[in-house]
Amino acid sequence: MTTRMRPIRDTIPLSEARQIIHANITPIERVDHVPLEAAHDRVLAHDVVSTVDVPPFARAAMDGYAVRAEDTFGTSRSEPVVLRCVEQIFTGQIAERTLASGDCAEIATGAPIPPGADAVVMVEETDAGGQDVRIFTPVYPRQNVGRQGADIQEGQTVLCAGDVLTPAKVGVLAAVGRTEVGVIARPRVAILSTGNEIVAPGQPLAAGQLYDVNRFTIAALVERHGGIAVEYRTASDTIDDLSRAIEECLQDDVLVFSGGSSVGERDLILDALAARGEVLFHGIAVKPGKPMAFGRVGGRPFFGMPGYPTSCLTNSYALLVPALRQIAALPAWSPRVVTVPLGARIISTTGRHQFYTVRIEDGVAVPAFKSSGDITSMSRADGYIEIAEHTDIVEKGEVVEVKLF
Repeated sequence: MTTRMRPIRDTIPLSEARQIIHANITPIERVDHVPLEAAHDRVLAHDVVSTVDVPPFARAAMDGYAVRAEDTFGTSRSEPVVLRCVEQIFTGQIAERTLASGDCAEIATGAPIPPGADAVVMVEETDAGGQDVRIFTPVYPRQNVGRQGADIQEGQTVLCAGDVLTPAKVGVLAAVGRTEVGVIARPRVAILSTGNEIVAPGQPLAAGQLYDVNRFTIAALVERHGGIAVEYRTASDTIDDLSRAIEECLQDDVLVFSGGSSVGERDLILDALAARGEVLFHGIAVKPGKPMAFGRVGGRPFFGMPGYPTSCLTNSYALLVPALRQIAALPAWSPRVVTVPLGARIISTTGRHQFYTVRIEDGVAVPAFKSSGDITSMSRADGYIEIAEHTDIVEKGEVVEVKLF
């Protein structure tokens, strides 16, 4: 029998693959208008300029009595000034009177300062008896008063395009009265598994078949990093079915295929892509994840991921996530890193940059990698270490940096 294996003869370094992907990614331009309730973690599309002062009025900074500061000058505990309380002012309530000399008004924290008053004496420095209020300490003008516009002034740019809307930034939008906001649209990521052996979970397995793993791991990662996962039915190993699937996926912003990027006779996805687009690289000097491809089709970037689950997910972390965040205008992803000693000697593959999964046990990095086809290599790991392409051995006890998932 004649075989038609198509080996990957040339691989490129990981750094070059990253450069090619970065150069062929452009941020999305669509804008969504979402209510504030849905704005958290979205990327602001335009500057936001306030149309109001915040607060919109001068207000009491504490419970006490609104006064004319000059009426309190010279007072003390031994010789208190006595003022006449003419009104009570609660939050959400506007004063009905203007304070004259010798007047004061009981006021709650956050309530508007009445006309004529310019300071607040805290309640602990007073003693009320009937309408008379004894003041035991002097205050200066504007003391214990939050001025109008102290936080935000009308016409002020309060948020800038490109800001990621944290809870505090959503609070700013609420403070200036916005009910919705324009944000960068979340990129739609078409996720397609390929191969006659791939079956959706829940379906019966025939001989030689496996349940689809990659569709779900990729989707979870896409949703975690600002995209919308759009899952398609598995495509079989024929040019016609793969071409049909590619056509369907072109309605989305990014295409991610798993399987069919290796060297077998029936790994046809690259043929289908090359027929209508451009394959910019096929094969990276990494382990796991060597048989990965990247290019453009129909003006959209595509990622041809290896079929093995660990290889697919590793390359998704290393290459898809940075690209997706670039498209979504999100800040670059910086995984949390811990520095710990290695618990066992690792023999690496010289010439390939290796991603090696580990668990953290009692402050030590314990190897968790099993094989490229075993998803438990990652599900039972806390993170991974990177081993440079020219390093063949990492000794037990050597201090390593673990990038946590």
